[in-house]
Parts: sequence; C-alpha cells; structure tokens
Amino acid sequence: MDRTATKLDVIDNLNNAPISFFHLRAAFTAGMGFFTDAYDLFIIGSALVYIKPQWHLGTDQIALLGSASLVAAFLGAFVFGRLADVVGRKRIYGMEALLMAIGALACAFAPSFLWLLVFRVILGIGIGGDYPMSAVLMAEYANAKKRGAMTSMVFGMQGLGLAFGPIVALTLEASGLPPDSVWRIMLGLGALPPLAVLYLRRTMPESPRYKALVRGDVDEAANDMAVYSSGQLQSKVEQKIKPKRISLGEMLSNPKYLILILGTGGAWFLNDYAFYGNAISTPEILKLVAPTSNQLAGSAWALMIFAIFAIPGYLASIFFMDAVGHKRLQMIGFAVMAAAFAAIALVPGITSEVAPFLILYGISFFFIEFGPNCTTFVMPAEVFPTSIRTTGHGMAAGIGKFGAFVGTFVFPFISAAGGVKGVMLFSAGVSVVGVILTKLTLPEPSGKTLEEISGESSISVPAGIASNPSV
Repeated sequence: MDRTATKLDVIDNLNNAPISFFHLRAAFTAGMGFFTDAYDLFIIGSALVYIKPQWHLGTDQIALLGSASLVAAFLGAFVFGRLADVVGRKRIYGMEALLMAIGALACAFAPSFLWLLVFRVILGIGIGGDYPMSAVLMAEYANAKKRGAMTSMVFGMQGLGLAFGPIVALTLEASGLPPDSVWRIMLGLGALPPLAVLYLRRTMPESPRYKALVRGDVDEAANDMAVYSSGQLQSKVEQKIKPKRISLGEMLSNPKYLILILGTGGAWFLNDYAFYGNAISTPEILKLVAPTSNQLAGSAWALMIFAIFAIPGYLASIFFMDAVGHKRLQMIGFAVMAAAFAAIALVPGITSEVAPFLILYGISFFFIEFGPNCTTFVMPAEVFPTSIRTTGHGMAAGIGKFGAFVGTFVFPFISAAGGVKGVMLFSAGVSVVGVILTKLTLPEPSGKTLEEISGESSISVPAGIASNPSV
C-alpha cells in the first residue's frame, strides 16, 4: 500500500490543546505519587533519630537504612520504565503505587533492623517505578507550550511531601508518644497517599501517543482522548498507521541515545547526590552547625527551609520553566547551587552561625528546586522517542537514584572526616560538573513538540487517510 508522510490529528490536538480539567486530573493523579516519594524518602532522616538509640545502630547500619530505598529505586525505575514501553503505560500504572503503600505499611511494623531494611527496599522499588510512569504519562498528555509546567506540577508535589515530613515529625515529637510509636507512625503514614489515588491511576486511559505511534491504533487513541477530555479533543478518523518500535538493543547501540542517557542520567546523578545527600541528612547537618540544639528545634529549622525556600522553588519552576528554557534553567540551577555550597564551605564563620548558614543553605534548596531537581525529571520525558521514552526516563531516574544513594550513604563518612565544610565543598564540585555535562550533552526541548524533539514529527500512514472527515 502506498504511504505518505503526514501529521496525525490526534497528536496535533494534544500538542495544541489548552490546559483543562483532564490535564489537572492527570497531574493530581501522578503528583500524589511524588508527594509520597518525597515523604517516604526524607522522613527516614527524622525516624532514624529514634530508631538509632532503640536498636543501638552503628554508622554503617544508619547509612544502609537511609539509602536502601534509593538503591531499590534504581532497580524500580529500570524495570517499570522498560515494562511500560513493552506492554503499555496503562497496564503498569498503579502497580508502583501499590508497592509504595505495602512497603510503607510494612515499615511501620518492622520488628528488627533487618526487616526494616527489607521493607524499605520494597518501598524503594515502588518509588523508582513511579518516576518514569508519572513523568512520561504527564508529558505525553500535555501540550507543547506548557509541557514543562505540567510535568513540573507533578514533580512539584514533592515539595509538599518535603514540608509534610517535618510537620509530621514536629507533631509527633511534641505529642509525648513513646519513641517506638513515633517513628512507626512516621513511616506508616506514607501508605495513605498512594492508596488514595490507586483507583484513579488504574482507570486512566492509555497514553494516546503510545497507542498511536507505537501500537498504530490511531482511532482508539482518538476515542480515548475524546472520552477522557469530555469531548474537548475530537480528532479525524485516521485508522491505523505503521507503528515504530525501537528495541533495547538498538537503543543501547545508537550513539545518539547513549549521549542522551549520559546527559539525562548523569545530570540526575549529580543533582541527586547533592539534593538527597543534604536533604535527607538535614537534621544531622543542623546538629553539626548547632550541636546544643534539641531534635524539636532541628525539625523546626528543616520545616522552615523547606517552606521558605524549597516550595517557592518548585512553584517558580512550574511558572517559569517553559519561559526560561528547560536546559538553560538546569544550568542556572547547578551554577547557583555550586556558589551557595562553596560559600558555606569557604566563608569564615558560616558553619558556626545558624542564621547565615540557614540563609545560604536555603538558597541552595531554592535553586535545586528551581533548577535541576525539576528539570532532570522533566527532560528525560521529552528527549527520547515514544517507543523508548519510559525506558530512557527509567534509566535516567535509576542513575539519578543511584546518585542519591551515593550521597546518602557517604554523607556520614564525609561529615565525620570533613564536617559541614567538607560536605558542602564536595557538593559544590558536583554542581559544577552538572553545569558542564548539561551544556555538552542535552538539547533544548522547551517550546518544541515531543515529536519534533524525538524525530517523530512525520508519521508513515496509508495515503489519503489523513484527509478523512472529522468524527
């Protein structure tokens, strides 16, 4: 049959559709997973304050508990990312949320260090799987103009999870409950958000881009979008196209995709080293700065940092990412992070005075969020073709979570050897490398359609079909 290169009406509709309720519903459904991700990953820092004396944990055991979920997230991102490209997004979406809920509940009832470690691994696999699923689905639903904002909105829920953790910690610490109950409630509460959105995730339609471009079912994709958008997105009848799949072997043997994996995964690794290594260890960092402060004061300072600096950073990324440019914003964020970390390490007296330390530490948090912490999540969902998009994002997220593991695991050792100055100076160097890597390896996806970025803008379809009348 003769074929011609054309654009698909259903894809054009997605690229040009105004933001509406169905976009916001998708963002909320995906975002609650990231609220949970942040809460579950960072609450362990507060919980360890109570677990350590109860179970008489050493430095190695603390490092393992703080980083176990991050190692598991490395695995979960790879596995779920690849499965979503092979069998479809819809079949996988929700399974990772169920794993998060099971893992969090199990942690609350852990009878020993070993069992808590196992349950944190289960939790981490679910968290890792949530990254490629939520990012790619949101990016594939979004229009071209506001794709960065919509995908950042999903990730921005992490900011609320960051703030919710210290609120829970402060409340429980002031409650007078036994220490054993405090940390178990802290960990168990992480099961509630994924359970709340599990039904919504399982009832969302398949990604129309995946259905059209990978499976070739253009009509079904158009019908799904018409139903999901309450009739807002009506598309022409175009029937089937010639689907295109890129195998894992082809992906890993193509220099173009290898450079994209290096750029997205490498930048994510560097960001997560600095972000997780410092954020999860914030209570310990504040203890080093103000050794006479109590745990309640440390939690209050952590909440202040997240509320005053981190959350506004997330909001700024949502509102300004598409205007600034995704690649450009990542470079700006890394550069300011490097400057803030270096100032903490090198300016005399900063690490012995709480107020100036908190200001500089807070600035680093603002530009982590208004920069690479959001952009490293968004860009892998944009630069890969549809048939390997969740695979590519899963690889980048997995490499990133490995960086988070490294940062969390080595923090106790770096802080023991060099104190706060050593930790911050090393993070500054990591951030400088992030600027360079972003500059050399990644394209600027802002303002372009996913199809333009990935080279899928012209699709092979039977001649004449594109001119069929609208439904």
